Amino acid sequence: MNILVTGSAGFIGANLIKRLFTEMTQGTIIGLDNLNSYYDVSLKEYRLKELDTYYSQLTNTPLTLNSQLSTLNYQFVRGSIADKELVDNLFAEHHFDIVVNLAAQAGVRYSIENPDAYIESNIIGFYNILEACRHYPVQHLVYASSSSVYGGNTKVPFSVDDRVDNPVSLYAATKKSNELFAHCYSKLYDIPTTGLRFFTVYGPAGRPDMAYFGFTNKLLKGETIQIFNYGNCRRDFTYVDDIVEGIVRVMKKAPKAKAPEPVEGPTTTLSSAPYAIYNIGGGQPENLLDFVQILQEELVRAGVLPEDYDFEAHKELVPMQAGDVPTTYADASALERDFGFVPKITLREGLRKFAEWYKDYYK
Repeated sequence: MNILVTGSAGFIGANLIKRLFTEMTQGTIIGLDNLNSYYDVSLKEYRLKELDTYYSQLTNTPLTLNSQLSTLNYQFVRGSIADKELVDNLFAEHHFDIVVNLAAQAGVRYSIENPDAYIESNIIGFYNILEACRHYPVQHLVYASSSSVYGGNTKVPFSVDDRVDNPVSLYAATKKSNELFAHCYSKLYDIPTTGLRFFTVYGPAGRPDMAYFGFTNKLLKGETIQIFNYGNCRRDFTYVDDIVEGIVRVMKKAPKAKAPEPVEGPTTTLSSAPYAIYNIGGGQPENLLDFVQILQEELVRAGVLPEDYDFEAHKELVPMQAGDVPTTYADASALERDFGFVPKITLREGLRKFAEWYKDYYK
């Protein structure tokens, strides 16, 4: 099986490829990433080096008598999904069976200041992936959406059956457009597509722009951390290993087109495209103040910060920022129903692993 993972130097992409190394014994994995400077490139290079090391260890391990000869090939390609020629050439050369599109310009607040980056990567880039899947047919396209598509919805938990017509950031609008584009291509060209709405992913070697990482950096420098909406925010934190487990299960089961069914109201039929959307979230929304409390305890435990650190002197409660929402909380029942999986790693367990990694990486 040949697999393309875009955004392979990213947080989720690198962890996914590492997991695939343990599951595949033959075929090809191509990782594609442009290593942009949205955040520290050295962290992306660190993830790629980890993958190279892990792959080298796997391929150089002596075979036991009961082992089958491994013919798994891995290659990293530096480039952008917005480069149509590059994308087409990769598809023409490798004839991918499964594509996992994780490449995207992330960040809600950054989209307010740098909208061009979002149109280039999240719109044009995703269009290029869809066109390549059209001309070089694949068994399954799995792509990253986001909990941001729920926008200002007040009903919680967020369900994939909820309307998502009111994005409150350009980032959210581009992710919703990905879902619309995917449905169109599924319907017109019979391309099985599955969109995954991720909820606040965290863990070791994560994105520095995420709260847990940014807070740690600031606290270590003696700076003040800002807690938005005066601490009255709730987030459905999801540890990266749970995200990867969800992706791997979804990859193996492409959606099938269903016969249209009559429904009540102005709409007369449901879509018959081979198309699906799932939430992947922890299912346990955490108050931001509780999250900060657990984080500081684990940073002290790991030795990142001293036991006598004055946390209260370094916390500031501030209003909600533009583009943010007070609560994100996933209804992941559809994922459990179709794949028998719900995220299991607790916030304390996940933040402990992050704190231990941070100590090793930075100190």
